[in-house]
Amino acid sequence: MNTDHPRQYDGVEHQIEHERIARRAYELYEARRCQSGHADEDWFLAEMDLRREGAFTEEDRISSESARNEAEQVRRLAEDARDVRDRHRDALETDRQEQERVRNAGESARAAAEEARAVGEDARAAGEAARHAAMDAVRATADTLKANLEQMKLVEEMRRALRDMRTGNTLDSN
Repeated sequence: MNTDHPRQYDGVEHQIEHERIARRAYELYEARRCQSGHADEDWFLAEMDLRREGAFTEEDRISSESARNEAEQVRRLAEDARDVRDRHRDALETDRQEQERVRNAGESARAAAEEARAVGEDARAAGEAARHAAMDAVRATADTLKANLEQMKLVEEMRRALRDMRTGNTLDSN
């Protein structure tokens, strides 16, 4: 054992043991045809195999237990991260659906506004046509009144002429 750097040596030794367990656990995983959900069991069996071979001390067992606990903590964090990702995905989907709903509402409002504009344009055109018809009727009435006035003037002239003729005939007969 290197006494100049005992901690470095212990860390390296621990890392080597950890890697041996990891390799053996992976071999067990492959032997199980890569079925997930047995990581803790594979790790434990790998430790037991290596312990039977006499490769572990009590310190190694404690380090291995610590590494397993850290691995479990990482697994839990990964599950939490997946849950957060799933919630985020759900929130994004909800946002997308809301945007679609708002877009559809906007389209409906645009179509309604376009229809209202067309109806307004039709009403304006009908109003304009009614105004023109009313103006034409007023003009026709004015023309009729003018013609009636002309006829009345003519009738009045005829009456005067007739009166004058009667007055002239009565003077002549006297």
